[in-house]
Amino acid sequence: MEITMLGTGSPIPDANRAAPTALVKAGDTHILLDAGRGVVMRMTAAGSLPGMLGGVLITHFHSDHIAALNDVITTHWVMTRENATLKIFGPEGIVELVDRTLAMLEFDIGYRIAHHDEMTKGPQLDVTELKPGDSFMINDVMVTTAATEHPPVSPTIGYRLEHDGVSVALVGDTNPCEGVDVLAAGADAYLQSVIRKDLVRQIPMEMIQDILDYHSDVVEAAQTAARVGAKRLLLTHMVPAPPAEQYDAWVALAAEHFDGEIILGDDLTTVSI
Repeated sequence: MEITMLGTGSPIPDANRAAPTALVKAGDTHILLDAGRGVVMRMTAAGSLPGMLGGVLITHFHSDHIAALNDVITTHWVMTRENATLKIFGPEGIVELVDRTLAMLEFDIGYRIAHHDEMTKGPQLDVTELKPGDSFMINDVMVTTAATEHPPVSPTIGYRLEHDGVSVALVGDTNPCEGVDVLAAGADAYLQSVIRKDLVRQIPMEMIQDILDYHSDVVEAAQTAARVGAKRLLLTHMVPAPPAEQYDAWVALAAEHFDGEIILGDDLTTVSI
């Protein structure tokens, strides 16, 4: 299994970091976690394309996790010549979200159908609303879900992927909670969105201070990894985004609480298990 942190950024625009998304390659199956800004460009750099996806997993509906879902849908539709169905999974509300996305794309869809004889219908989608605890297969990958905590955003869910004896937990934006513990228990890799609360508290902006109560801190993520016996901790969605020369300090902070492998870095950082 190969995990690529396609984007490691946040809602804050960053010339070097796309939105927090990830690509999992398990055998021949490609699975996308979330679809924020820049995701299709980063997929291309990682050797994938929307037409190669077995499925898209959405954790929640904050803009930095869904803003480029329209690009994933459109690119999949055009590049597969409407001969393949894109599977999209997400919490309650995902059907409405996709319907509204298609409504936004209505003009473009009409133009392309009018212009290309081989295109006669719109994007072919299979959208599934999930409840915490649901499990399903994407090709030969087992996917299980659990509730996460990102209030006031609700519902939010995380995912655990298992393939050929390897497991990865992809939990998105969340506080430490029981659902995260369930998903990450014994996982070969646990991918967590994090902030540095000690640094965020020094930023004199009320809206920035608001993020303190619904994200895991680096220390909390490390404590979770240790508590549930995860083997590797992958950090993404880093706020404030550190320059490369500060990566060691972030790793050292996590290492005070977790003695497994700790991985963070630039967009397209990839881990093979």
